[in-house]
Amino acid sequence: MAPDRYAVIGHPISHSRSPFIHRLFAQQCQQYMIYTAIDVTANRLSSWVAKFFATGGRGLNVTVPHKQSLLTMPSRLSERARVAGALNTLLLDPQGQLHGDNTDGIGLVRDLTENLGVTITAHRVLMLGAGGAARGVLAPLLELNPAQLVVVNRTEQRAVDLAAGFSRFGPIRASTYAELGGMHFDLIINATAAGLAGERPPLPPAILTGRDTVCYDMGYADEPTPFVRWAHEHGASRAVMGLGMLVEQAAESFYLWRGMRPSTTTVRNALEVRT
Repeated sequence: MAPDRYAVIGHPISHSRSPFIHRLFAQQCQQYMIYTAIDVTANRLSSWVAKFFATGGRGLNVTVPHKQSLLTMPSRLSERARVAGALNTLLLDPQGQLHGDNTDGIGLVRDLTENLGVTITAHRVLMLGAGGAARGVLAPLLELNPAQLVVVNRTEQRAVDLAAGFSRFGPIRASTYAELGGMHFDLIINATAAGLAGERPPLPPAILTGRDTVCYDMGYADEPTPFVRWAHEHGASRAVMGLGMLVEQAAESFYLWRGMRPSTTTVRNALEVRT
């Protein structure tokens, strides 16, 4: 009997650590499955996903830049995917219906609060980017009652629209990069894909509050990302890549697919060794 098939799709995808993570989860939970990373371009996205499930695929993770593009494909969306307006997980139920979910928010919050001990309540948070990655995590962050959550994006109107769409969840507003010079933040989260191109958002160093500022890049690479390097160079108290978030959101996807919640500690440790 062939193993159950799962995959992560995105463009680009060669950097993905998800196959390594899910291989360890499968071993830990004694599950007979394979998980691969597949580069899928936007022009063949819908047809590729349909064929994957039609030929026996059981579940997909979806990453940049496709998190918003597949929203209309599932028969059902979870509440967190509907609120986010983005998905990162697809699965077939026993009746053959396609479901869409978003585990990014819970993955980020678990990594920040449980693994890293970062306080969000009553603190000032800056979100860089207004795409699918940012959308997936805003509601869970706002539910922790930050003093303020500011969204900034190269295209200002996207940040304005995003802030307006999530205003019912808590204190959120949009800003421009030019306006950031006079602001200070306790937590800065990079939800842009700039690091994949070796770039970083145009941030003024003055936004760091020195030893009290944590910088978190939702992206990751074999070496520190440009955003993480910038944070270290300008005196942030901590600057980390999103490997912990990657593991935590993967564990939630694994639970949706297999009905088992794997331990993330050993997998996070294994990734840190590989980084």
